[in-house]
Amino acid sequence: MAKGRMTEDATMAAEQEQPRRKRRSSEEVADRILDAAAEEFELAGYAGATTAAIARRAEVTEAQIFRFYGSKQELFRAAIFKPLNRHLVAFHEANQGPLGDTQTMRDMARRYINELQDFMAQHSRMFMSLIVATAYSPEATNPVSDMEGLRAYFEQGAKTMTSRMGDSVPVDPKLMVRVSFVAVLASLMFKDWLFPADMATDEEIRDAIAGFVIDGIMANEEK
Repeated sequence: MAKGRMTEDATMAAEQEQPRRKRRSSEEVADRILDAAAEEFELAGYAGATTAAIARRAEVTEAQIFRFYGSKQELFRAAIFKPLNRHLVAFHEANQGPLGDTQTMRDMARRYINELQDFMAQHSRMFMSLIVATAYSPEATNPVSDMEGLRAYFEQGAKTMTSRMGDSVPVDPKLMVRVSFVAVLASLMFKDWLFPADMATDEEIRDAIAGFVIDGIMANEEK
């Protein structure tokens, strides 16, 4: 009896000595969930990833996930487009060239297109999974273009174009930013379909895509 009591006391003492885990803020929990979701979707794709696996990876409960995101589809979208939005904001903040400088505009556009290509290539499996999930998942009731993250991306891009080129341009910046985005995305997503292996190197294809998009954007400069 005494031995059992001593064991119980030792266990309680050990538990008391363990530092209590610091309570996470809601923002920290949300960030952990998004990071874990991005990793899980990257590894397993949309169909293979589960909220249970994401919860384990984030060290949260499934209830906490659904407190922030109403569905797996909503979480999937946020996991892709939140970092994409961050990328866009960071790039624009770092590239505020003088207005009216055509060469600066071309240099800025080329850097941006190259970075966008890198970002999309890095997350190509997620973009492809998003396309498939949106087309075939029962939860996918809204077009991709209506997604909050992508809409914010387009709005900010159009705003930047307008601030640099003005309102009187041949092609509406709202249309131009979407055409530019889809030209880069489609060329990367379907590269193996579109470009035979002996046609060009990856670098030549990247340069051709960038040149095509830049010429389209710069067409608005020729007023």
